[in-house]
Amino acid sequence: MAVPGSCPSTVAPSAGHPPICLADASAGSQDMLRPHLVLFGDSITEQSFRPGGWGAALADTYSRKADIVVRGYGGYNSRWALFLIQRIFPLVGLPPVATTIFFGANDAALPGRTSQRQHVPVEEYRQNLKTIVNHLKDCSKSMVILLITPPPIDEDGRERYARSQYGEDARRLPERTNEMAGVYAGQCIELAKEMDVQCVDLWSKMQATEGWQKLYLSDGLHLTPEGNALVHKEVVQTLRGAGLKAEDMPHDFPHHSKIDGVHPERAFQ
Repeated sequence: MAVPGSCPSTVAPSAGHPPICLADASAGSQDMLRPHLVLFGDSITEQSFRPGGWGAALADTYSRKADIVVRGYGGYNSRWALFLIQRIFPLVGLPPVATTIFFGANDAALPGRTSQRQHVPVEEYRQNLKTIVNHLKDCSKSMVILLITPPPIDEDGRERYARSQYGEDARRLPERTNEMAGVYAGQCIELAKEMDVQCVDLWSKMQATEGWQKLYLSDGLHLTPEGNALVHKEVVQTLRGAGLKAEDMPHDFPHHSKIDGVHPERAFQ
């Protein structure tokens, strides 16, 4: 049984980053499994394996190098996520080589509005993220932990979506605002700095592009194919900066060009 936080195999770190544990993915260990990259979050994570999704694109980027494990839960906030971490990330066994934590869109739902049961006060949101990060650090001292801020909110887009779904029964007041999403994004960024973990400021990244509202968001909150592509780009760039470069990671089994047609068994010895 593996000791929590231990690592039987590491890959050379990038400058400024500790060694990364690839555990059972080291070269020559062809009888072992690939390392895991876990995506933990709400519906934006749950939907990431739909056509054009950022999770599916990650699986392609790390094809034959790592398995992308999606643990996305539509409608969840950071408070409810705390009930899951012991089951998704047990303290025994081999931990993921990297984990993305992508909560906040539901936490930032406004109190007193239609989505108020999902609302989590911003101070609690920050503490919940801290609890998740601390648990992951207990699981592994070398795991790459990547916080992703909630995306911006296109308030007009949310209203159009509500009217398309509910007609005249659509809510009159916004359930979410971009200003409030920015408050939660700011706390996510500050916590990442405090705890020395990686962070993608999606709230700012999206708004740096003119016309981001329709370009990146399908209903004022969830992602278009272009929005998914941006998340994929930012996540891969951050993982690479932390030392997880796909081209430097070993294949789980030999490339077909290394297999002899007459004696294929030699490639697997």
